[in-house]
Amino acid sequence: MDGADAPFTPHGKHLIAGRWTGSGSSFASDPAHGPSHAFSTGTPALVDEACRAAEGAFPAYAAMSAERRAGFLDRIADEIEARADAITLIGTQETGLPEARLQGERGRTTGQLRLFAAHIRTGSHLDLRHDAALPDRAPLPRPDLRLIQRPIGPVAVFGASNFPLAFSTAGGDTAAALAAGCPVVVKGHGAHPGTGEIVAEAILAAIRACDMPEGVFSLVQGGDRSVGQALVQHPLIAAVGFTGSLGGGRALFDLCAARPDPIPFFGELGSVNPMFLLPEAMQARAASLGEGWAASLAMGAGQFCTNPGIAVVLRGPEADAFMDAAATALGATGPQVMLTPGIAEAYARGAADYARQPGVRELVSAKPGPREARPFLFAVDAADWLDNPVLGEEVFGPLGLVVVVEDAGQIMTVAQAFRGQLTATLHMDDGDAGLAARLLPVLECKAGRILANGFPTGVEVCDAMVHGGPYPASTNFGATSVGTLSIRRFLRPVCYQNLPASLLPIEAR
Repeated sequence: MDGADAPFTPHGKHLIAGRWTGSGSSFASDPAHGPSHAFSTGTPALVDEACRAAEGAFPAYAAMSAERRAGFLDRIADEIEARADAITLIGTQETGLPEARLQGERGRTTGQLRLFAAHIRTGSHLDLRHDAALPDRAPLPRPDLRLIQRPIGPVAVFGASNFPLAFSTAGGDTAAALAAGCPVVVKGHGAHPGTGEIVAEAILAAIRACDMPEGVFSLVQGGDRSVGQALVQHPLIAAVGFTGSLGGGRALFDLCAARPDPIPFFGELGSVNPMFLLPEAMQARAASLGEGWAASLAMGAGQFCTNPGIAVVLRGPEADAFMDAAATALGATGPQVMLTPGIAEAYARGAADYARQPGVRELVSAKPGPREARPFLFAVDAADWLDNPVLGEEVFGPLGLVVVVEDAGQIMTVAQAFRGQLTATLHMDDGDAGLAARLLPVLECKAGRILANGFPTGVEVCDAMVHGGPYPASTNFGATSVGTLSIRRFLRPVCYQNLPASLLPIEAR
C-alpha cells in the first residue's frame, strides 16, 4: 500500500472483473470546485459483462469461510484509509462537502466494513437452527433439520448522491452484500465519479491482496437510464440496493417487480421525519427546541435522508416562541453549496411549490443560487396540511414546515396521516408521558426509528440500528440499510433435511 496516497488523477474507466475498461463515449464531471475530468460512459453491454463476471465469482465466494470474507472487508477498509487524503481531496471537489464531513464519512465507511467483518466472524448473521432427529417419536419420527442463511447471488448497488462514501461504492449496501457472500456490481453516481473510481481502486487492491475472484466487484460509471434498467433487469442479478429519489427509485422498483423472476428491491426513497413537540416540553424549552431544529435542518445543506422536515406543535405562545427561534437561526444561516446543480434546482422548485400551497405562511424565505441552498421555513394549520398531500412530500434541502394543531386529538390525527418514514421524534418531558404513550403505537406503524428528545440527522452504525420504514421511506419495511442487520437483506434461509455433514455448509456442520 506504500505510495497509495499520492495525488489522484482519475483515468475515467469502469472496473469490470479486475480490468479497467473504457467505452466509446465519455461524460465530464461537474465539480463544485477544482478540475473537471472525463469518464467513460456506461452501457448495457458493460453491465452484462459485469453481471456475468459476478455470477462466475459467486459459487467460490459464497463458499468461502466467514473468516476469509471478513479479512477481505478489513483489507478494503485498510486500502481506503491508505488513500485517505486523495479521497478527501477529490470528494470535496466533486460534491462541495467540507473536508471534515468527508473525513467523518470515510471513518464511517471503514468503520462499518470492520463492524461487518467482526459480525460475520461470530456467525450471528446466519441464524443457525438445529432440530435433532427424533427417530422414536410417535406417531411419526422427526428428521434431522438444520437451518442456515445462505447468500442469494450477485447484488446490484446504486451509489447515492448525498453520501459519496458511506452509501456509494464501498458503502453500506456493498459492505453488507460482500459480508453476506454476494458479489456486487455498483452503478456509480454521476455526482462523484472520481470518488467512486478511487474507492474502486481500493477494492481492487484488496481483491488482489486477499486472492478473491476478480468478478466479486465491478463498477460501471455514468450512462443514461438504460444502464440502470439493464442492471436491475439482468437475469443474473438477485437483489438491488438503492438510495435516491422517490421517482427514480419507484421506476426501478417497478422494473424489479415486472421481471419474469421478480427480485427484492431495497430502496430508500424519501422521508420528512416528523417531530412531535409535546406541551410540557414546549413550556420548558420552546426557544431552545427551535434553535436545535434549525441547526438540524441546515446541517449539510439539509441533504440528509433523516432531515427532520416537519415539526408538529400545539397552537399557543410556546409555538410562537419555537417558530421565532427557528426563524431567527435559519435566517442567519448563510448559503451552502449543494451536491449538484440539479439537486439545487430541485430544492428551489420544491420550496416554490410549498410557498404557493393554500394556507402556507412563509416565515423565512430566500433566493437560492445556481448550486447554493438557503433555508426556507413555512407554517400551516393542521386542517390545511391534512387536506394537501403535497405538504407531506420531501423537499431535499434545508426546508422546514411547522404544522400547527389545535389540541391533542388533532396531534393524533396528523400522526395517523403521515406516510412511511425513516424516523419520528417525540420531544417530551415527564408530564407528556400520557400523550406520548398514545402516539407511540401510531408512530411504530409509521417509522423505522423513534427518538425521544433528540434530532435524527445522526445515524449510528451498530447492531440495533434500523434505517428503513414503511413505503415510501423504503420499499421493504422489514429491512435496514444501516447496521449489521442489513446483511440479512442478501441472505435467504435454507433448510437441510437429513443431509450428510460432509455436504452441509461448513458453518452448519
